Amino acid sequence: MKINFDKTEGLVPVIIQDSKTLEVLMLGYMNQEAWDKTQAEGKVTFFSRSKNRLWTKGEESGNFLYVEDTHIDCDNDTILIKGTPVGPTCHTGSRSCFKTNYNQNFIFELEKIITDRYDNPAEESYVNKLRKKGLNKIAQKVGEEGVETVIAALAETDEDFVNESSDLMFHLLVLLKEKGKSLADIGINLEGRHIKKL
Repeated sequence: MKINFDKTEGLVPVIIQDSKTLEVLMLGYMNQEAWDKTQAEGKVTFFSRSKNRLWTKGEESGNFLYVEDTHIDCDNDTILIKGTPVGPTCHTGSRSCFKTNYNQNFIFELEKIITDRYDNPAEESYVNKLRKKGLNKIAQKVGEEGVETVIAALAETDEDFVNESSDLMFHLLVLLKEKGKSLADIGINLEGRHIKKL
């Protein structure tokens, strides 16, 4: 579909969404030139109404927004960009320009942290210490935490159950990373199972 810039006097609203968590990060505007530059460079460029010029997000702060996917709405006058943020998106230093509850999506951030620990190992990092022990130990930890989660569910407090479930999820994320898999792989698999049962 072709964006209808004429319909909205040359500017269209652009919603930026985190490609992993789907959290809405910000809203900006683009003209044809900003849209073309965004597509060519793979970094989000807006038309700044206050500066009256093109403005690449992160051009001063370094907190760029890298484009992963783009969608145009049914009226051809609004753009949705799913992207990967580098650092906070908001000029206030917040992750999002909207006060959304990010806690529910922290699991995706944790996956990024684990990946960073693999890419940039640090001696004091628990992930690094666990990784050095190898696949068998990582898998064993998932088994141990799974058993402890079951015990907590059956015989301990709700707080204990949440804590043990958190330990299980963390170690499962490390195991996924060790096996070269991700939460996205799990999501795709679960979606496929769901579709087959419809």
